[in-house]
Amino acid sequence: MLSLFAILPPALAALFVLSSRTEYTTKIRSYVPVAAVGISFIAASILFYTLLSGPVLTIIDLGTWFSIGTFQVNISILIDSLSVVMLFVITSISFLVHIYSLEYMSHDPELPSFMGHLSLFTFFMLLLVSAGNMLQMFIGWEGVGLSSYFLINFWKTRIAANKAAIKALLVNKIGDFFLMVAMGALAFSFNSLDYHVLFALASSIDINTIDFFFLQFVHPLDFCCLLILGGAVAKSAQIGLHTWLPDAMEGPSPVSALLHAATMVTAGIFILCRSSPILELSPLTLSLCVIVGSLTAFFAASAGFFQNDIKRVIALSTCSQLGYMLFACGLSGYNFAMFHLFNHAFFKALLFLSACSVIHALADEQDMRRMGGLLNILPLSYTATLIGSLSLAGFPFLTGFYSKDGILELAYASYSSVGYFAFILGTISAFLTAFYSFRLIYLTYYTRPNTTHATLLHVHDAPLKMAIPLVVLVFASVFVGYIFKDLFVGPNTDVWGNSLFFHPQHTARVYTEYVPTYIKLLPVFASLSGIAMSYLVLTNGSFVAFNFTSLGHNVYFFLNNKWYFDVLYNYFFVRPALYLGQRVFQAIVDKGTLELFGPAGVIKVVLYISNALSTLHSGYLYHYTFLFLLGLFIPLLPVFMPQIVLEITDILN
Repeated sequence: MLSLFAILPPALAALFVLSSRTEYTTKIRSYVPVAAVGISFIAASILFYTLLSGPVLTIIDLGTWFSIGTFQVNISILIDSLSVVMLFVITSISFLVHIYSLEYMSHDPELPSFMGHLSLFTFFMLLLVSAGNMLQMFIGWEGVGLSSYFLINFWKTRIAANKAAIKALLVNKIGDFFLMVAMGALAFSFNSLDYHVLFALASSIDINTIDFFFLQFVHPLDFCCLLILGGAVAKSAQIGLHTWLPDAMEGPSPVSALLHAATMVTAGIFILCRSSPILELSPLTLSLCVIVGSLTAFFAASAGFFQNDIKRVIALSTCSQLGYMLFACGLSGYNFAMFHLFNHAFFKALLFLSACSVIHALADEQDMRRMGGLLNILPLSYTATLIGSLSLAGFPFLTGFYSKDGILELAYASYSSVGYFAFILGTISAFLTAFYSFRLIYLTYYTRPNTTHATLLHVHDAPLKMAIPLVVLVFASVFVGYIFKDLFVGPNTDVWGNSLFFHPQHTARVYTEYVPTYIKLLPVFASLSGIAMSYLVLTNGSFVAFNFTSLGHNVYFFLNNKWYFDVLYNYFFVRPALYLGQRVFQAIVDKGTLELFGPAGVIKVVLYISNALSTLHSGYLYHYTFLFLLGLFIPLLPVFMPQIVLEITDILN
């Protein structure tokens, strides 16, 4: 019963708010979603508290959804250690974002609609993590994507928001396709999509079970796992399908905190952890996870180096941290991935909400080059940004330090080529992350003011409703990692129970405690070096001077354009698709074939025949007499035609 209280209230609130218009006041419709998510947070907190005493496992079967022959799908709720952690993370961050949004969006006339969509988004994410089978999970997966479209495109009059929402939806559809094919393959193999059935029978899959497009050179289990990874790559914005994430900043700023901290982007990591009993049997997929994750961490960290939009910098840092989580999954460190997901939710929400406070204070200005001089004007926002950036950079003994460094130690402890590859790129990424995080702080708070005098006159720090979530997240970003380290990744912890599966041969997580000291200190040294380097380079102006050199100019544009992924995609995919759409499908199919055989073609034929017949109405009696006789003769023609043919044949002979 407690699990239902954790899942259903946001759905009821969204239904109430989005279906009611004038019957209730704006204030009531705005506060109902806050109360509903608060109820979910309390229920999830109670469930999380029970987790402290040991793993939990509850399956609630709510009845049959549908059945086709022997294939049956039930509506079920799975409450285990993994889902409880996700429920707590989602409801806590969502509750704080709801409170924050009441003040941040207070001047928007569509505030109730915004709050309703936030609650709807929260419900779909809760449904995703608590589903007892893959099909029910996919409903939440699709609902999250749809809700994110509404939220990114909330300000519908902005063309950039329209394009960003469509881009996010289309890119995620690629991952959705992969996941749908994976579900079809698993259903065909095991005749079920229930997690407990799939995981119990995963090792018994037959090599000839799946014949997909006659591809027999890939093991069926590898095939399914690669497809699941494809879905996770799109949803968690890994390299190649990451392009939607930075553009998703076009939505209202609180949306960024909710999407990129605890919810949508972590869905891909969650599904990999949930599928650990299958993934552990596919070494090919695990190796690919390590390679893709480490490349994503490095790519996003380097791309954030020269970004100027404050929200875009933080978004790319999210992409980088998701890379750490992905390669942790590839190294069978699912507990480390979940620990970093748990920690990341708090300090990344803090970074986004503190950036929202700055944007709110500067009348929606997001370019860091037009900020500066805010240190003494926005002390709370500065403190929040500083703590969040330090935690993101892995500063010792803050929340991000325990999980981020743990993942790098895990990479080294794997004693494999892909593990060393991930360790090297992850350490370099830690340096780059620290550098651009403190570049953000320097440009926003320390440089001379670069905004207008009129704007500075109205600058103010976060009001109470915005300050409360910031203060809570500041404390979480400092203490959460230390408090829960032993619970999540301690050598003797049993908190995960059967929710995560570790293959007996994959023991890297056990040896992280025995990694040499200099390896443990290397990521810390990289982070501290990044902080020191940013101070030295930014304060003496050499960073700007480098940009004006020929090499600096090229490097700047390469990284500022995020390795030109968008340019390449536009050239090789978008432009050919638009060309085919206009020159082929529109000109030939739509305006050609469909119009010829469709209503437009029928109308043209009828008009042509009507015009032709109208010429026969000449008004002469002998014309009408001829037509009358012709009308009598034509029905009799089939009767006399054989005789006429015979007569003509005789004459010719």
